[in-house]
Amino acid sequence: MHRDPLPAPVSPNRPTTAVLALAGGVAAWAAFPGALRPEGLWWTAPLAVALLALATGGVRARRGALAGLLFGEAFAVPHLAWSGTYVGLLPWFALATACALFYAGLGAVLPRLQRARAHLGPLAVACGWVAVEAARARVPFEGFPWGRLAFSQAQAPTLALASLGSTALVTFAVALAGALLAVAARALLRLPAPPGARRAVPRALPAAVAVLGALAVLGAGALVPRPVAAEDGTLRVAAVQGNTPREGLGFNDERRAVLDNHARATAALAEQVRAGNAPRPDVVIWPENSSDIDPYANPDAERVIERAVADVGAPVLVGAVVDGPGRFVSNTSLLATPREGIDGALQDPRRHYVKQRPAPFGEYVPHREFFRRFSDKVDLVGRDFVHGDAVGVIGAAGARLGDVICFEVAFDDTVRDAVRAGAQALVVQTNNATFGRSDEAVQQLAMSQLRAVESGRAVVHVSTVGVSALITPDGVAHQRTQLFTTAVLRGDVALRSTTTLSTRLGAAPELALSALAGLLLLSARRGPRARGRVRRGGAARGGAAAPAPAGAVRR
Repeated sequence: MHRDPLPAPVSPNRPTTAVLALAGGVAAWAAFPGALRPEGLWWTAPLAVALLALATGGVRARRGALAGLLFGEAFAVPHLAWSGTYVGLLPWFALATACALFYAGLGAVLPRLQRARAHLGPLAVACGWVAVEAARARVPFEGFPWGRLAFSQAQAPTLALASLGSTALVTFAVALAGALLAVAARALLRLPAPPGARRAVPRALPAAVAVLGALAVLGAGALVPRPVAAEDGTLRVAAVQGNTPREGLGFNDERRAVLDNHARATAALAEQVRAGNAPRPDVVIWPENSSDIDPYANPDAERVIERAVADVGAPVLVGAVVDGPGRFVSNTSLLATPREGIDGALQDPRRHYVKQRPAPFGEYVPHREFFRRFSDKVDLVGRDFVHGDAVGVIGAAGARLGDVICFEVAFDDTVRDAVRAGAQALVVQTNNATFGRSDEAVQQLAMSQLRAVESGRAVVHVSTVGVSALITPDGVAHQRTQLFTTAVLRGDVALRSTTTLSTRLGAAPELALSALAGLLLLSARRGPRARGRVRRGGAARGGAAAPAPAGAVRR
């Protein structure tokens, strides 16, 4: 049977490259949770990878970098719109562009990665994606992991892979599936063929194999168990979303108003307990910044907290900004107990946690004098927050709770270290008031869902204004609240001690996949720019060989 040969590798023209890259960025944005798509469209994440792979296939590094930049801007600008909610366009676009530059770097190497030897192009693309996300999670200014492909998969079967290899393995699976879809598209649309192909094959066959491979990768997580059973008993928790007087940067302008809101919601819970309409909780969780003033510097705030603790008859984990040390302030969680109140919590490592990763430009300003030249908004951060130096494990009601504050949930090691230190369940305390009704809250909740599966731990995710939820170890969010409402979430949280493979391996999968990307990049076939000239009858460097005269015999 006669078979048409595979077409010679050709690159998409410039307009096609731009359209594919922009479409890929939009597809990446659509994969994440948002106001118009509360659960996200997780399946558009592999499509995003496929579109960028098509945009960069067969092109030179410079055009690949431009394609990556267009992809990054089309993704990061809408995805990070929350960052400019109350501070304007400049910080928003600066952050989005900083993230887009990493995708420009990815775009520059994707042409060569797709020429990996032994038809390992899809594997190389997936490893390259992991490597770029690993870099973005570390630099600059301690990194910004927000927007990892893995965080779009809270509703996908790929989520279960987090228990085996953290965010790196989930991103790898999504990117590998996307790269395989790009191979299928090339086979069907006669875009660049797999390098090194020697035999003619039907176009439909490699396309079908690639699509089946992509589906197998995406569905592999369904085979990974997600245990939810309690191993060390259960902890009855109440998570209080007290709300704020207003949205925006001035959420705490009314002195003690935020604290009073959380105290009132806790008093209402205590009344239900006394009336027999609700069981008494073992521990009550308040969110980050639930005490809008330092309870150690303000006796009235201390009295409000201790009155709420006594009223509900259970320990209360309070989020507060505490003065010191020195010129700094501390984003702190403090465990107030019915017997001891809030006294002594700062001296007892089992009763407090100081945020280890304050957000750059949100809680501290690196190189303040330099950045003030561009925007006086840096001075909204009047005093820099200190970096905590201890892992957050709080002892409450006989349980060990791993404490994570706000943006820390985006960092693999912060959560992993708490579980390794003995946490039987996780608490994520956050304050989303400064981002209004943007997508930030639901994006952050999706991260907590991944962390539950990754660690095999239940997660109490509580915000001042929402979105809050109780998340079981399988990543399912229960009792999900609405933004800017007052709510109290109650439930029995499973306590677990078994550590997942992901927790035991730590950063090893991410480092191994990143190293493999480097090896595949170095060993890949050289592109058109690097090929030598053909000595006889050949074209110039990078061009196509001249056709042989009719009847000539090729040697």
